[in-house]
Amino acid sequence: MGITVLVNAGPWLAVPPPGYGGIENVVAALVPELRERGVRVVLATVGTSTLPVDERISVFDDGQFAQLQRPFNRVMGVAAAHLHRVVTELRRRDDITLVHDHQEALGPTVLGALGREAPPVLHTLHWDLGKHPALYGGIEGGGGLWVNGVSFAQLARAPRALRALSVGHVHLATPLAVGAEHRPAARKGDHVVVLGRVTRYKGQHVAARIAHRTGRNLVLAGPVGPCHRTSEVDGTDRDNPDVQYWREDVQPLVDGNRVRWVGTVAGAERDELVASAVAALFPIDWDEPGGTAVVEALALGTPVVGYRRGCLPELVEHGRTGFLVDPGDEDALAAALDEAGRLDPGECRREAARRFTPARMADRYLRLYEKVLARAGRSPVGAATIPAG
Repeated sequence: MGITVLVNAGPWLAVPPPGYGGIENVVAALVPELRERGVRVVLATVGTSTLPVDERISVFDDGQFAQLQRPFNRVMGVAAAHLHRVVTELRRRDDITLVHDHQEALGPTVLGALGREAPPVLHTLHWDLGKHPALYGGIEGGGGLWVNGVSFAQLARAPRALRALSVGHVHLATPLAVGAEHRPAARKGDHVVVLGRVTRYKGQHVAARIAHRTGRNLVLAGPVGPCHRTSEVDGTDRDNPDVQYWREDVQPLVDGNRVRWVGTVAGAERDELVASAVAALFPIDWDEPGGTAVVEALALGTPVVGYRRGCLPELVEHGRTGFLVDPGDEDALAAALDEAGRLDPGECRREAARRFTPARMADRYLRLYEKVLARAGRSPVGAATIPAG
């Protein structure tokens, strides 16, 4: 008999998401591999999710991501309503072996407080662990909650109380890595790409400055706050910090020629944009915990150029799959872009196929499930297939 895992993706976006969506893309990559290995999956999500699972539970018909821009007293009930549904499900049935939670802050708070009254919980930390110091600095597992990071660097910066609950880290994966070593090389253009939400800590203003200084074409791809297309920005909430950043620091540098913003791209359009780029640029102004866009770029045969911080040194081999420079050194970043064109795109694809496939991620998570169940004194994984090594 195998195990049943309740995977809590949260109420914000469908799984898989229609475009931008980091956590939801991770869940969408992981769940099919878990089911392939004999795990029965109950997915807590929203009604528009289309990922095949064994059961689906939800409160909201559609993703509530746009609600995050509203005042806290207006939006606070969204996350609470979703998690209340999860807890109700756990209390009414006895076939859930383990909960794999991805809901920020409220997930570990509520599920951890259930202690041994509920199935053991593995909570994946997808974010900057400095965001909630009062929570993470004093969190207790109660004998039922454990956490994992998405990089070693992320956990190394975690408060002591959080590290005490850690069972390790699992790097993120992308379906693009499957068979990437056999994918024909894309024809490279003359542009550099920054893929991700337009927000200050992603450093799009730095990328735009470098583009104008060096005469190199730059494409920015990703949403600005709730806006996925250029036509939406003028009418949106000016109090949104990402919109303010766009208006004040990025938009003045976007001329539609040297620097372009194309909004949110997905699917074949996203793949073509990244695969044809000379490099994927990451001038990050924070310690990036996971790096989904990094592994996607490598899988598409595009070297990564960025600041040496956060998870990037774990994902990028300097001089082989990209170049990393000291944080804040824009001159070095510009020079690294000049060098990126001499790197072999095939090396990037081969590294992604070796390290960043959903199958590899699932195998790592199954080992963590086994570790959590053992620590909780529960039955081992059983029929789920966990490779050795």
